[in-house]
Amino acid sequence: MSSTAQDVDRFEASRPRLEAIAYRMLGSAGEAEDAVQETFLRWHAADIDRIEVPEAWLTKVLTNLCLNQLTSARARRETYVGQWLPEPLLAGDPMLGPADTAEQRESVSYAVLTLMERLSPGERAVYVLRTAFDYPHREIAEILGISEAASQQLLHRAKEHVADDRARVEIDETAARRIVEEFLAAATSGRTESLVRLLTEDSTAIGDGGGKVPARARAYEGAVAVAKFLRGLFKPGKAKHAILGGTAEVYASTANGDPAVVAVVDGRVFGVMCLEVTAEGIAAARSQVNPDKLERTTAHWAASDHGEPLIHAF
Repeated sequence: MSSTAQDVDRFEASRPRLEAIAYRMLGSAGEAEDAVQETFLRWHAADIDRIEVPEAWLTKVLTNLCLNQLTSARARRETYVGQWLPEPLLAGDPMLGPADTAEQRESVSYAVLTLMERLSPGERAVYVLRTAFDYPHREIAEILGISEAASQQLLHRAKEHVADDRARVEIDETAARRIVEEFLAAATSGRTESLVRLLTEDSTAIGDGGGKVPARARAYEGAVAVAKFLRGLFKPGKAKHAILGGTAEVYASTANGDPAVVAVVDGRVFGVMCLEVTAEGIAAARSQVNPDKLERTTAHWAASDHGEPLIHAF
């Protein structure tokens, strides 16, 4: 059946929420947009007059599309070149979804999105719907076709998988800029000692180039190893200049609520390094340089006021 203009408007009013759910489920903005568009096509073809609660119907259709996507994604990621990391989103992107509570903000942090790769599709769905969007277990059970007890058990297991012993620190924009400035000053100093002081003893560094941009697939582990890697990463060189295709302007920003180093070349975001900050220091530096995962970030960057670069590098 064809939908009316009112039906389309009703769907569009739900689109931001649906995109935010899909992004947290899939860790990819592009895949989230595709899942929401497929949900719209099914909405357009449905007998809408017979749908009692449109929001619940849309959420159920979208969630099941994401579950199917996650199942097939596991097979695709087995052949993915290098380390797979989520797609970062810069501050202000509506796809980040609700951020009213500390739990909601943490659930979309880059660290937690990365840890969520450990979850089964069902665990991930329950974790997202309950933690980030406050759906009661009764509704989650209806969406997934399981019992309330099963939903509660899935949430318990999901929380165990994404938990770690690090005490994360909530960062506002001012603090994020200060952290990035201090980080860049240490990384470009040519000395590892200043970087080591900023890092936790068990810190890690890893990147995702998707086989399109050079990135180390295995993580550097330990403060000294990470500091040496970062010192080399920010050291200028002809090879890096060739890979970038120019000189990078490096900015301080936030991505998924974390302090972020954003490298921009000729208006295009070349890379985003998300810094996981704990009470003990920087626990991880995760870099996304796969161009396929930076298209939305580049569009968002072009439309925002990002100030002046902190440094020109490489």
